[in-house]
Amino acid sequence: MNTQDLKQKYGIIGNNILLERAIDVAYQVAPTDLNVLINGESGTGKEVFPQIVHQYSARKHGPYIAVNCGAIPEGTIDSELFGHEKGSFTGAHEARKGYFEVANGGTIFLDEVGELPLATQARLLRVLESGEYLRVGSSKVHKTDVRVVAATNINFNRALDQQKFRTDLYYRLNTIPIYLPPLRDRKEDIHLLFRKFAADFATRYRMPVLRLTPDAEEILVNYYWPGNIRQLKNIAEQISIIEKNREINAEALLKYLPQYNSSNVPSLSNQSALDTNDKELFLKIIRDTRTELNELKQIVYTIIQGKAAVISQEESNIISDNYTDRNIVVPTAKPSINIHHPILGAKNTLPQTIEVEESLSLQDKEKDMIKKALLKYKGKRKNAAKELGISERTLYRKINEYHLED
Repeated sequence: MNTQDLKQKYGIIGNNILLERAIDVAYQVAPTDLNVLINGESGTGKEVFPQIVHQYSARKHGPYIAVNCGAIPEGTIDSELFGHEKGSFTGAHEARKGYFEVANGGTIFLDEVGELPLATQARLLRVLESGEYLRVGSSKVHKTDVRVVAATNINFNRALDQQKFRTDLYYRLNTIPIYLPPLRDRKEDIHLLFRKFAADFATRYRMPVLRLTPDAEEILVNYYWPGNIRQLKNIAEQISIIEKNREINAEALLKYLPQYNSSNVPSLSNQSALDTNDKELFLKIIRDTRTELNELKQIVYTIIQGKAAVISQEESNIISDNYTDRNIVVPTAKPSINIHHPILGAKNTLPQTIEVEESLSLQDKEKDMIKKALLKYKGKRKNAAKELGISERTLYRKINEYHLED
């Protein structure tokens, strides 16, 4: 079956290359028995792909169970997944099978697997490695033959660094990765999706189909869509019900797009909260600044070594890599030193106290880097963002913050 047939069968709309790649990978891996991990933002349609994997596998006649791990309380998640024995905890009036036992011979879809507690992650790892598990309150080992397809919207690199997700479990689940792009990276599909949703709601509510004016189409395509397809569908439904005029212009559409601004990205309510890309940029700035300071310290240290008298251990610590005071004190025996240095210049005088200051704040450094990147690429923000190692969204926000629009 080709990609177009799969899209038609499962109601997948769009021609984005990353979307079609995800569909192709799901179909190709289905006949195998490998575990699959689907990663993508909330609202991108991850729930469709486990169905493709199951329906085109040898397990298609077996059970298919979808479990939202984020919706089950931490205290009962083990019981839900692996079952429990009678009397194992308060309220356990009888023994109960878990999802892994019920899904034996089939497929289990663990949605939001990144929300699992660490203790449950250890239990899940055992199932993936040996097919064995214990019911809550029991010491008897049970066996199951289940294929696991997992999905999450978390940043696994961050979760692994923060030890919120087991590394060994991640590699067990991530045998075959499938990535679903966010809607903002599928600009060519946005209007197709909106028209499909508008037609569906027109049929459901028995009213004429919505039509967007060209300026409204442009806004629709360039909006950031933090809620992805789910948000687009909700907005299409809201407009279908509320708006009496069936032709929607930009003014009418903007009422349904929260936090829309001239940069086509939603403004953040808390500007001090940094996303991952912000942090990466600041770390880069800090590293560059640290390198410059270390070079300057080395220059000063060389000058003092070559021209100054004996420096006490306390004074030496001041110019070490871990110094915190910016004043480097030279012994009073030599109040000034005439030197020649290729960087500091000819016959510079080293005073009794050398003041080492950072010439630029982090914000100044960041602003300067952004200006240089924009100049280098003649204002092309996409290329500038790539050069800086940040997202276009972050670059747009920084341009507004530093008033660099011109």
